[in-house]
Amino acid sequence: MTIEHWEIASSSRINFTVRHLLISKVHGRFSRWSGTVLVPDGDWSRATVEVLIDASSIDTGIAKRDADLRSANFLDVERYPAITFRSLRLIPGQADSLRIVGPLTMKGRVRQVTLEAKRSERARFSASAAIRRRDFGASGNVGWDKYGIMIGERIDIEIEVEAVRPVAAISSLSDIQDLMVTRA
Repeated sequence: MTIEHWEIASSSRINFTVRHLLISKVHGRFSRWSGTVLVPDGDWSRATVEVLIDASSIDTGIAKRDADLRSANFLDVERYPAITFRSLRLIPGQADSLRIVGPLTMKGRVRQVTLEAKRSERARFSASAAIRRRDFGASGNVGWDKYGIMIGERIDIEIEVEAVRPVAAISSLSDIQDLMVTRA
C-alpha cells in the first residue's frame, strides 16, 4: 500500500460566523493552523484529515473582542492552546460531495462534527459545519448572555482547503513513523 502525504497549503482558510445581538453577524478566522491529509493508494474516499489550530490566532478584526475570545470565558487559550480535528471516516455523497466525520476538540471538550465538503478539484475542497458554542464550554459572560441574546449559540464554520502535491510516497508503517519524526 502506498500512502500519499499532502500538506494543507497556507492559502487555505478557516472562517467562522456567529450572531451578535440577534441582528448582526461577527465574522472571524484563525490565522495560524496546520493540517495534513493521508490518502491510501490514491483513494480519496479512504483519506484521513488532521488539523491543528492555534486557538490564540483567533481574529475578528477587533482587538478587545479577540482578547475576550482568548479568555477563559470562551477559548481559554492559556489552558487549551490548540483546537484539533481528526477525521474518523469519509462518507461519499452525490457528485463531488463528501461528509468528513470526526472529533473536534476545543477547550478540553470533544464533540463529533460532520463537515459537509464539496470537492472542486482533486485537492481543493470547501467544507462547512455548525457547532453549538456551549457544547465546548464557550459560555461568555453568563450574566449578560443568559439567554444567548448577546452572542448566538450557533457558530457556522466555513473552510476552504487546498492541499499541495505529495511530499513523499509512503509504502509502510515505518515510512510513516520516519516522516513523523523528521517533521517533529
